[in-house]
Amino acid sequence: MTDTPYIDISPTLRILGTAHVSTASVEAVREQISSYQPECVAVELCDSRYQALTSDRRLDKEGLLKVVKEGKAPLVLLQSLLAAEQRKMGLDEGQQPGAELLAAVQEAEAAELEVALIDRDIQTTLRRAWKKMRFREKVRILWSLLGDDEDDDAPEVSELLENQDLLTSLMEELRTFSPGAGLVLIDERDSYLAGKLALLHDGKKKTLAVVGAGHLKGIEKHLAEESIPDEASLHDLNQLPVRGRISKSIPWLIPLFVMSLIGYSLATGSKDSLIEMFTVWTAANAVFAALGCALARGHPLAILTAAAASPITSLNPTLAAGWFAGYVQLKIKEPTAEDLQQFLKLESLGSFWSNKAGRVLMVTSLSNLGSMAGAWFAATGLVGSLI
Repeated sequence: MTDTPYIDISPTLRILGTAHVSTASVEAVREQISSYQPECVAVELCDSRYQALTSDRRLDKEGLLKVVKEGKAPLVLLQSLLAAEQRKMGLDEGQQPGAELLAAVQEAEAAELEVALIDRDIQTTLRRAWKKMRFREKVRILWSLLGDDEDDDAPEVSELLENQDLLTSLMEELRTFSPGAGLVLIDERDSYLAGKLALLHDGKKKTLAVVGAGHLKGIEKHLAEESIPDEASLHDLNQLPVRGRISKSIPWLIPLFVMSLIGYSLATGSKDSLIEMFTVWTAANAVFAALGCALARGHPLAILTAAAASPITSLNPTLAAGWFAGYVQLKIKEPTAEDLQQFLKLESLGSFWSNKAGRVLMVTSLSNLGSMAGAWFAATGLVGSLI
């Protein structure tokens, strides 16, 4: 038997805790399916991650264009950065993140067993976590993810699996670092996984659940105390965060302010004031958006596109300069099939610039950030000129 931990909730329900980058976990999954002989294998996967693992598909050109158009570039970048952090351990183990989940699916399908996906969609989880985090927490986590320094004190994967107290302390450290992210990534996921298991398991069908070891105690607690979310609660946990009226109105404040100034200048016949406002608004938006695109090492035409689009898109919150710059970057420096395949296998920050797919997302994200900064800078300048 391996040292990979498991818990028997009942004679017909066993939960196996794994490290998502551990060779020992892959072996443990195969061993448990063979020895426990379940009728159903439940895995900590959502449909999108299941499709990616089973088809070895990470991204295609159509998918990349959709990410750019729908404004999901920052989320995909965050997902790839998190995967890179896992991979730092995974490369030492000779495994990619999710290898044991793929092994569970393959073993179950080979034995003609039922396979159940019990995790929440990764995009929903990331959006809810990002929404719950404070600004300084977002800056800290991005800074730590972008750093290339090796952590000499980082525990080995085997130590995490063997020492559950250590694993618990690491989970609590995340909660201390960011209470909001901890709520979503730990507490909500524990509750969601327990709820899905409760709906799946009827007490008769022998079920083996394969989840990250960090969720073992939380799932066990929910099932033991019968604090299991019902279908309505699961539906709520599966919803994307809804923006309030105030947050929805903020993006429109600057355009309304600028349009009001233009209207006032036209009404008073102040031609010089109108020219000054036009110059400040156009220059600030164009310069900051172009700077963001240049930092992403965008193609010169993408930089020009960001500069030209920003003064217009900043007046319409339903559009973004980065979408246009990213589209131009995608068309001029089109990623190859290998670039797309390797995107979520990136190992360092520098790879986001050397990989053409990563650069498209960087151009989109940084152009948008530059455009937003330019709009606020221009608005501040216009207020100053009025005073």
